[in-house]
Amino acid sequence: MAERIRVARIGAAHGIRGEVRLWSFTEDPLAVAQYGPLETEDGARQFEIEALRPGKDFLVARIAGVTDRSAAETLRNVDLFVPRDRLPPLEEADTFYHADLIGLAAESEDGEVLGSVIAIHNFGAGDIIEIEPAGGGPTLIVPFNETTVPTVDIETGRIVVVRPIETEARGE
Repeated sequence: MAERIRVARIGAAHGIRGEVRLWSFTEDPLAVAQYGPLETEDGARQFEIEALRPGKDFLVARIAGVTDRSAAETLRNVDLFVPRDRLPPLEEADTFYHADLIGLAAESEDGEVLGSVIAIHNFGAGDIIEIEPAGGGPTLIVPFNETTVPTVDIETGRIVVVRPIETEARGE
């Protein structure tokens, strides 16, 4: 399991006083400010959120030590992580951190190995899962929901993927 969990990403500068747009990946978006100092993935840099408020489709954050737009612009696309032990324990059996899915084997319903999970994305219309095929080639992207991914088994290191029905291209 991942030692650090990605909880947010810094976006573009917001205004001229050093605030930034922030995308939170926590169940309660404002909770991201409650986990203490956030870190880069390698732990080399820490960031403390001094203030956080809702914006339009994002949060607006003031980060300690960032006082002008130029400094804020240097932080664009920095992913923010928190050590797993600072996060609340998972209480429901079908709940997990997305970071725990990375590296799991992806199998079809009949047990065929499809590849391994390399990413979970959300571009605004719900989570999607990206799978790197076992035999190479382009990645497989499927909706991450109970219909398409009915089984997630962290303990055995696998997910089950119901492949979309393939249809023949219609010629005209």
